[in-house]
Amino acid sequence: MKYKRILLKLSGEALMGEKQFGIDNNRLKQYAEEIKEIVDAGVEVAVVIGGGNIFRGVQAEAGGIERTQGDYMGMLATMINAMALQAALEQAQVTTRLQSAIEMKQIAEPFIRRRAMRHLEKGRVVIFGAGTGNPFFTTDSAASLRAIEMDVDVILKGTRVDGIYTADPEKDPEATRYSRVTFNEVFAKGLKVMDMTAFTLCNENKLPIIVFDMNKPGNLMRVLEGQEIGTLVDF
Repeated sequence: MKYKRILLKLSGEALMGEKQFGIDNNRLKQYAEEIKEIVDAGVEVAVVIGGGNIFRGVQAEAGGIERTQGDYMGMLATMINAMALQAALEQAQVTTRLQSAIEMKQIAEPFIRRRAMRHLEKGRVVIFGAGTGNPFFTTDSAASLRAIEMDVDVILKGTRVDGIYTADPEKDPEATRYSRVTFNEVFAKGLKVMDMTAFTLCNENKLPIIVFDMNKPGNLMRVLEGQEIGTLVDF
């Protein structure tokens, strides 16, 4: 394996599969099997998952809910997804630990860095829920922060598209994909990878990012084997 320890960032929308809302059990099962495959190969795996398939803080503002309250509601949505992924992984015989940035001791451990590191060393998949625990920060920011704290080799951002493009490939048929791009080029060209806070954290801490299509079976393993899948953002 090219990478020993990784953080996998999944969007909440990815869990919808073919649905318009909520969780597609088939997609959840696929993700669990893909993660099991790399765990069995000896890779240490941390996961951060969004909550956009259930609720977003920015939606709350449009509905008249104060932004801070809405963001906390979004954090609870990430915990629902995290628990669903945990259940799917354990169904696939993968040992997991769920840690939350907001204390909810009946269902998750509190986030404790040393404990999380120990879980990874023991081969357990650690799922980080509730974002950073603070409003106004996205789950991209949570992924970057946890990745740095866990001292991972790379962030793998699983999306619905197979990398970073010159324009939105779903809107512009002329858009072309980058196989590799530097952090400076992303800044200069205004490419969409993560929100700026998350992206700057990775840049300052020299943490590479790979954006790839998580929905294509086998892609996660191909990335870890070092194949040119998706787009690598490095230095």
